[in-house]
Formats: sequence, structure tokens, C-alpha cells
Amino acid sequence: MSSPRSANVAQRPFGQTLSGQPVTQFTLTNAHGLQAEIISYGGIMTRLLVPDRAGRFADIVLGHRSLAEYRAGSAYFGALIGRVGNRIAAGRFTLDGTVHQLATNDAPGGRPCHLHGGAAGFDKVLWQAAPLAGAGLRLRYHSPDGEEGYPGNLDVTVTYRLSDADELIIEYHAISDRPTPVNLTQHNYYNLRGESAGDILDHLLTLHAGRFTPVDAGLIPTGAFAGVAGTPFDFTRPIRIGARIEAADAQLRFGGGYDHNWVIDRTGPGLAHAATVQEPESGRRMEVWTDAPGIQFYAGNAIPAGSAGKTGRPYSARQGFCLETQNHPDAPNHPEFPPAILRPGAEYRTITAYRFSAG
Repeated sequence: MSSPRSANVAQRPFGQTLSGQPVTQFTLTNAHGLQAEIISYGGIMTRLLVPDRAGRFADIVLGHRSLAEYRAGSAYFGALIGRVGNRIAAGRFTLDGTVHQLATNDAPGGRPCHLHGGAAGFDKVLWQAAPLAGAGLRLRYHSPDGEEGYPGNLDVTVTYRLSDADELIIEYHAISDRPTPVNLTQHNYYNLRGESAGDILDHLLTLHAGRFTPVDAGLIPTGAFAGVAGTPFDFTRPIRIGARIEAADAQLRFGGGYDHNWVIDRTGPGLAHAATVQEPESGRRMEVWTDAPGIQFYAGNAIPAGSAGKTGRPYSARQGFCLETQNHPDAPNHPEFPPAILRPGAEYRTITAYRFSAG
């Protein structure tokens, strides 16, 4: 690792929106040289530089080279996603006796649903961005009443920080003037060998979760909580991501591999250790700590073939994985899940820390 330096934030232009608004890229650098680059469009993390066991830095998140590619993309690389991350069945929920119909923009198994905030979720909007002391960035967005079908004016703040303990910390805050569902998350695709270094099937994954939420053919939770013991969903000890991904299992068939929500084991409030990923070749290790109840592990099964990567080499399926901390998918339609509705006068807050090391 390089010698200590002062944490800082730099910025430069990153193109313009279709309406001519300037987009800015912010580079956060901590005292050890870790860097995160984030653009004001979509709150997208375009780059994350982390060292291996020999101190060599590599970019470990998938993404594109240009704003035009991010605008056209459908994989949500690195983005902040929607009032409600993940899926809502048929894009419909009932709140205080009123049925709300959201935009539907995905149809796994031929069953339409609302995914990641709709056709123009938070990944497709311009956020107000302000650097913070040290290596931090605050993003704000006002989501108007009726956007993508959601009730209420929602004011959202997301803060990215790179700590000198080599943590990427993401804090979410929201308030609303009407009852509305909120489930904020972030959609980095990680490859701890490097963003164009092949698939992620040899990464070792541990999930501190003895249960997951099974889904139907449309990838909507059934409402059950199933134990992972004896199934391909048991990552309670380190297992290669690819070890059982092709197993003859109905849940894996529905998702084309892993695209499911695990229920994080916890003994009380605050940050719980949700996951650890180790990449044997580089030695890079990432721990996920969060106060959220669930974590969506997605193995990148449907990364669009030929998606242009940052080095110019195209991506393909399973070249990156996501670990999205969240409430459980379709929570507005499942009273058995943790509460999903933000009401006036209340505040939505959640925090996740990704801790990096190598050895």
C-alpha cells in the first residue's frame, strides 16, 4: 500500500444529459490511495480502486466508459436504484385502502413487475452533488409525487464515504409528505480480480444468513422464509460462487442462477456482518456490514452479452456479482416482512459498509 496521504475529493466534467445539464464525476481518495469515482447522473459509481495482497490497485466494479453508455444501459451498473430497489409484483400495492399502480419494466417468467424504481428510476436522474470533508460525497434528489406511479414527494439523500479504515460507507436518508414505500439500495457489480478479468465463479462467498426468501417463476417472494441448510443456498461457510450455481434446483432455474434475497442473521439492531467475499488469486477480501434486514445476492446471470466495459472489452454473464442490502423484495405486498412504508414525520435511514482488505 502507498504511504499515507490526505483524504480528498476531486471533480471533473463527465458529459451532459440529453437536456444539456452538466454531469460531474467526483473522485474520492482515502489516506491509503483507495479511490471511488461517482457521477451525479444516477449516483453511479463508475470506478473503485482497491489493492491486492501485493499492493497493486485494480478497478473492481463493472461499468461503462461514457455517459451515453450509462444512459442506454439496462444492467444498472453502479447505480442508485429507485424508491424501491428490487421487485414489486405486477407493479401494484395497496396502501391505506388505495391501490397504486406503478410502471412495470421487467417480466421474468413472462410475469410483468416493477423493478428498481421503474422505467426511469433513480439510476436515470441527475442528483445534486456536493463534496464533503475528507473523502465523501452527498447526493440529493427530489422525487415528485406521482413519479413512476409512487405517491408523495420524497426527498432523498445518499452519502458515499471512503474511510481511512478502507471502508466504502453508504448512508441513505429519506422523508416524504405522504405515505409511500421506500427501500433504497445501490447496484455495484463487483469482480475482486478486476472489472475485465473474467467471471466471478471462483470467488469464495460467505453469507451470514440461515434463511432466504424463495421466489416464484416471476422472481417475486412467495412470503415464505426457507432454511438454507442442505440446499445450494447455504453459504454459511465459504463456498465458490460457481460450485452449485448450475444445480438442478427450481429456485436456481427461476433466477437463471443466484438472484435471491437472504435474511441476515442478527442478534439486535445496528450493523450486522452480512457477507464476506474472498478472491483467491488477488487476495482481495470484501466484508459487508449493514443494518438492513436482507441482502440480495445476484451472480450477474443476465449481464447483457457484449456490454461495453471500461477497457473496451465486452462483458458477458457472471463477470460481476451484486450484494444489495435492502428490505425484502415486494415488501409492500407482504405484511410478514419488515415494514416498508415511510410516513410523514418519520425518517428513513439505513447504512451499509463495504470493508476491504487483502491477504
